[in-house]
Amino acid sequence: MKIAVAGTGYVGLSIATLLAQHNEVVALDIIPEKVEMINNKKSPVRDKEIEDFLQNKSLNLRATLDYKDAFQGAEFIVISTPTNYDDEKNHFDTSSVEDIIQKVKSMGIDTTMVVKSTIPVGFIKNMKEKYVIDNIMFSPEFLREGKALYDNLYPSRIIVGEKSARAEKFADLLKEGAIKKDVVVKFMDSTEAEAVKLFANTYLALRVAYFNELDTYAEIKGLNTQDIIEGVGLDPRIGTHYNNPSFGYGGYCLPKDTKQLLANFDNVPQNLIRAIVRSNRTRKKHITEMIMRRNPEVVGVYRLTMKADSDNFRSSAIQEIIERLKLEGVDVIIYEPTLKAEEFNGCKVVNDFNSFAKKSDVILANRLDSLLNKVKDKVYTRDLYSKD
Repeated sequence: MKIAVAGTGYVGLSIATLLAQHNEVVALDIIPEKVEMINNKKSPVRDKEIEDFLQNKSLNLRATLDYKDAFQGAEFIVISTPTNYDDEKNHFDTSSVEDIIQKVKSMGIDTTMVVKSTIPVGFIKNMKEKYVIDNIMFSPEFLREGKALYDNLYPSRIIVGEKSARAEKFADLLKEGAIKKDVVVKFMDSTEAEAVKLFANTYLALRVAYFNELDTYAEIKGLNTQDIIEGVGLDPRIGTHYNNPSFGYGGYCLPKDTKQLLANFDNVPQNLIRAIVRSNRTRKKHITEMIMRRNPEVVGVYRLTMKADSDNFRSSAIQEIIERLKLEGVDVIIYEPTLKAEEFNGCKVVNDFNSFAKKSDVILANRLDSLLNKVKDKVYTRDLYSKD
């Protein structure tokens, strides 16, 4: 069948690649360079599996700038456009999703829209009422940056926000493209599916915040963080996963999803959700204070990307730390090979590593790298396990 995918970020391109193994897929984007790259079998995002599939697999996939070309004749339209969090409105900016809904409605087609973008709880119900439509449902994604296609090939679960034949059909498409067999599939109403997405990511943020606060305690008290974490993690109810201290959680999902869930708790009793959001700010404040104890004149930031094998640094925790350091009067320079600009947010970019290291009194590294071995005495990190 023909399937359209609107938006070609990590979510959209991984879904498009997955489905294009067995279906005709047309990916829609508004950026000509991304469309051209995809049509030339090059990935506009850094993801090993996507890059491999585009280059080496037989995919029925093309990209276009024309939404009518993409949507006409499609049985499903997957919406994976960005929904950034608006701090002033305390709400996701869902205008890009609504734009696709309006385009589909204007064409007079009854194609089923499947929203993969992260949305507030109650969004699908509101859209059905606002646009007097029923051809829309939600299916949350559970992907990691740089591992998006891998996580679609080996999904932890498939959730579709509707109990219907078309929901089952869409789930079957995802299962068909996966390598993992016996994938757990769960059908529920879209409002519950929306809640699953936000609560799942907020729990992950909670786990990051928990081990970061453990590390803050150990650092201030002069204790061995690794011994404590490993002793705690030996309890099978806690486990030894997702426990590596960092400068804070960041990226596409966790900061905005935790804030949106907190906003959805309006008029609902809670303490924990607000504490998770505040904990992340406190961690970055602590990291800044520990750096300032070294009295640096120049602080070098080793990578704006906070994860290995990622080219994304949107909402990365290091950016708030940079702003805090600048307010302290510290000169900040950045080593980020994915940046071609000479400056980022008022900071000089120095992509000759030797020059960068020489100029830096302290080097901040959220995650360690072999390149830093020769300047260990300058490096400040909380990375224990050299993993994300």
